[in-house]
Amino acid sequence: MRKIIACIATLPLIVACSNEVDIMQPDTDTQVVIPTDATPGEVIIKFSPEMEDILASTMTRSHGVATRSGIPTTDEVLDILGAYSFEPVFPVDARHEARTHEAGLHLWYIVRFDEGEDLHRALQRLSLLGEVDKLQCNREIYRAYNPDTQPMFISCEEADGRTTTRATQMPFNDPEMYRQWCYINDGTAPIAQEWAGVVAGSDAGCKEAWELTTGDEEIIVAVMDEAVMWSHPDLAENIWINEGEELYAGVDADGNGYKDDRYGYNFVRNTAITSWTSNGSTGHGTHVAGTIAAVNDNGIGCAGIAGGGKGHGGVKIMTLQLFDGMNAATLAMEARAIKYATDNGAVILQCSWGYNSAKANLIMGYTPGPATEEEWAALYPLEKEALDYFIHYAGSPNGVIDGGLAIFASGNEYAAQSSFPAAYSKCISVAAVAADYTPASYSNYGSEVLLSAPGGDLEYYGTPGEPDAQYDENGTLKEQGAIFSTLVSNGVAGYGYYEGTSMACPHVSGVAALGLAYAKQQHRHFTSEEFRDLMYATARDIESYFVGEKLYHMRHTSAGATPIRMNLAEYCGKMGRLVDAGALLKAIDGSGRVMRLPNITMAPDSSTTVDIAEYSTKSASTIEVHDSATSNGVITAILENNTISITAHKRGQATIIVTFADGQRQSMTVTVRLGGNNGGWL
Repeated sequence: MRKIIACIATLPLIVACSNEVDIMQPDTDTQVVIPTDATPGEVIIKFSPEMEDILASTMTRSHGVATRSGIPTTDEVLDILGAYSFEPVFPVDARHEARTHEAGLHLWYIVRFDEGEDLHRALQRLSLLGEVDKLQCNREIYRAYNPDTQPMFISCEEADGRTTTRATQMPFNDPEMYRQWCYINDGTAPIAQEWAGVVAGSDAGCKEAWELTTGDEEIIVAVMDEAVMWSHPDLAENIWINEGEELYAGVDADGNGYKDDRYGYNFVRNTAITSWTSNGSTGHGTHVAGTIAAVNDNGIGCAGIAGGGKGHGGVKIMTLQLFDGMNAATLAMEARAIKYATDNGAVILQCSWGYNSAKANLIMGYTPGPATEEEWAALYPLEKEALDYFIHYAGSPNGVIDGGLAIFASGNEYAAQSSFPAAYSKCISVAAVAADYTPASYSNYGSEVLLSAPGGDLEYYGTPGEPDAQYDENGTLKEQGAIFSTLVSNGVAGYGYYEGTSMACPHVSGVAALGLAYAKQQHRHFTSEEFRDLMYATARDIESYFVGEKLYHMRHTSAGATPIRMNLAEYCGKMGRLVDAGALLKAIDGSGRVMRLPNITMAPDSSTTVDIAEYSTKSASTIEVHDSATSNGVITAILENNTISITAHKRGQATIIVTFADGQRQSMTVTVRLGGNNGGWL
């Protein structure tokens, strides 16, 4: 799991974290909290809505590259600070500017000024401005693990072509799938041969789910992590591609504010060139992506929960790079990545990062993070607003899901509370379990946790004092008791083991993606809250296994590994429920609501099509076009092969009434206006 350990200056609220410096402002009672590692010469500002027109005018005149705001009182302070850059946090995406303004995200700006200027003094001056609504420092986000620690790696050559009895019993022909007990744990997986602590059924419930669907290409999962190796042979078919964009073209072809973003974006270096070969890269993002959508039934490597097969394509992985070797994105760039996911079609955020838990142990070297939702929201308002934007605006009111699912790892600090943002009530916090239903030794737990999923537990399964990576007499890597997935090491594609709530989290993301794929195929529609609740309701209660003690060895590979007894009763009511893909898919048919034909908006002299099969299992027999009372000839519409072709002629509004083969009727409204989104759903 990735952790961001950050505090910001929020005025006049007083909040303290253990790695910050409190400085009293001269001639005032206001206390400003500044993190010790705040980026020097940089402040993030949210202006009040009354400043909107002035700011827009300044950005228009400067072509988006400014040094001043255009607000006289603010610019006086910027002059004093020696500001040399004033820019919006979020680039303009003409397709979604209306909702960006509705959410207030257009009011966030980054100011860069003389690094020698005292940051406290800069915040003090800016805090006195009436036009400033919120202030926070910027800083890099941090990894939760040592990037020098590499997981055991298996090359593609070693993995491919293997045939075992166990492999031939799997639903797909991927030769390494037999290692993935986390999908189908029937008690006979290799992990059960190595260790006694395995209980059949402690898995993500994929077997029954795969009988109904294996994925759908229109469901997009944004992996916010290290870069996903989009050329990995076991991932390439399921990588999201921004059609029309080309790498190195130097053009923003789709007008979304980003040039060349064909395979996502590198928010660390502000470039479309995503990298998995930088010094310090661990392959973490590629491993996470494989659990969600490694290509199924392709005869190589491993399987993904929603990776397709049996006549279906897999869900698509969008890579949003927050870590590049030893470098990391800032809080501002993290927020930008969340908005990018929303505006470019992702409906699931896969987030194996976050702050430390507030109950993280200082003695173990952890710095505690926010303790409550209120504290987190006050400390990180930009992050919260970006997440709220995704949760509210992702998806479509006419599609399979209205809103987005933000899925976070709970944390790996052995702490009795989930970390944030995972613990945010609108997110999904995921804890990790071992192969016997018991909580993984390292997993954070608490009432904030909604779901659990397999995450491995090397401190439980590993042999104290011995390395995890061991080979049998045939030279085959022995089972690790961790999670097996796609990996990249030194730029070479392969496979390997990882453990953590980082690994549990993509199991939940994969199950969510699989559920949405099935809902789409069944023409069911959900709000994000409804689908989140359904995932919880269909998950399994595993607290009957929380009895007695569990022994694990912290730092188990060292000779002096510390034996620790875990009182399982302490975890009752604090691990959520174990995600169950099969139960979720079976419940979808009777949940949510039937999809309806969409209302759309178009520009004059534009055309679009509506495929009836996307919204109904029934075929359309006839259509009627009715203009509004105030306008005629707004559109023409033709029904052919169960598809409606619509041409917009002039501004106005019209209604298309569709009669289905069974006699039922539905209507859809077409609004034609200047600046219409050429077929965009309302």
